[in-house]
Amino acid sequence: MDKISRIGVDLAKNLIQLHGVDSTERVVLRKAISRQKFPEWFANLEPCLVAMEACSAAHYWARKLRAIGHEVRLIAPQFVAPYRKGGKHVKNDRLDAEAICEAAGRPHMRFVQIKTADQQNVLLVHTMRTGFVEERTALVNRLRGELVEFGVFLPQGIDAFRARFVEALEDGATETERCRAYCAAARLGPHPGP
Repeated sequence: MDKISRIGVDLAKNLIQLHGVDSTERVVLRKAISRQKFPEWFANLEPCLVAMEACSAAHYWARKLRAIGHEVRLIAPQFVAPYRKGGKHVKNDRLDAEAICEAAGRPHMRFVQIKTADQQNVLLVHTMRTGFVEERTALVNRLRGELVEFGVFLPQGIDAFRARFVEALEDGATETERCRAYCAAARLGPHPGP
């Protein structure tokens, strides 16, 4: 096999597609390998430029490939798309790997900085927190909407909800007796049914 100078990698959950070219831009590799064999295959390959889309697991694999001597570059997906043969409507892993390889060879291509594990840990904490806040907001808004059906009108905002929720349910002027019973049954036993 001719010396590979650049490889485009299309990452997937189980089967990873590779597309490699030599220094004259001639295709010398088109191959699919399993995720389990991916690190071993690259460990046995002479160091070269490896390009991947900056997607799920790309930063992990970039760190692993750098550790064994490869030069790794990540490309934002929107910069790969123009190089895909067949346009938007023809998309498969083989064509994606070829497009990634082609994009990485462009002289003015912009690349994504590879994140360290520590950077990804911080990002994970922020992402999880944002998700929890969104879920809490959705839950409070849904509950506020349901309570309106019983004449309980709570102001917007989590702090206002916390301050008024229990008081509003216990207020004898609203129709929340059955709601309180369902809430108590849900906490203590099986689902009360529709």
